[in-house]
Amino acid sequence: MVRPATMVLTGFGINCDYETQYAFFKAGSVARRVHVNDLIERPGLLAEYQILALPGGFSFGDDIASGKVLANKMRYRLGRALESFLEAGGLVIGICNGFQVLVRLGLLPDGRSGLGRQRVSLTYNDSGKFEDRWVHLEAENRMDCVFTRGIDRLELPVRHGEGKFVADTEETLEELERSGQVVLRYCTPGGGQPEYPENPNGSVNAVAGICDLTGRVFGLMPHPEAFLHRSQHPRWTRQKLVEQGQGMAIFRNAVAYFE
Repeated sequence: MVRPATMVLTGFGINCDYETQYAFFKAGSVARRVHVNDLIERPGLLAEYQILALPGGFSFGDDIASGKVLANKMRYRLGRALESFLEAGGLVIGICNGFQVLVRLGLLPDGRSGLGRQRVSLTYNDSGKFEDRWVHLEAENRMDCVFTRGIDRLELPVRHGEGKFVADTEETLEELERSGQVVLRYCTPGGGQPEYPENPNGSVNAVAGICDLTGRVFGLMPHPEAFLHRSQHPRWTRQKLVEQGQGMAIFRNAVAYFE
């Protein structure tokens, strides 16, 4: 069986690329780190891959706004290659800074139309500070998001200063809710409505992750690549945990899509 290939973007302050590459490797993918400049030099390289991953980090130092500079660079230098990749049935995941890039590219919430206008954003946390904590998440599977298939609950870490999900209008937010594109929400440990710090950034409707209308483009603020083994959990010595961390389910779903 040919294993699907994953391109993990790196360069310019992206700093979760090794962990993301490892996660896809553990999930059964042939995963390679590719510098953004190398992809710009050879846009056709993207056609050799089935999955594109935009990892977390601080691309371009979060200048202007988190993910904005990288999004513009990709829009004007890689726009056609990205649209062709999606038309060919590729998967895209953006984690934290990668999620910020996807919304500023316009690939989320509606990647079907290619690089559209920005309709949602991830802005400064209500707390006014960088949030580095573990959160509980509830998955909603009203539409067939490839990455969240079979997932009900997750516990993952967040690490961001600009993670508050907002929409440009109430109509956009209602559309996302109605279409089932909100696929991850912050929740309390018991699954209830969260307040701070369970909703660590003040996201509207506790939104932690969304997908496009095809279910193949997915962005989330928490870091699944940071929970691949039980020993990465802060309570691993005090709590009975299975060996495989909960974040692995997201990467396994992506790889299984091509099997």
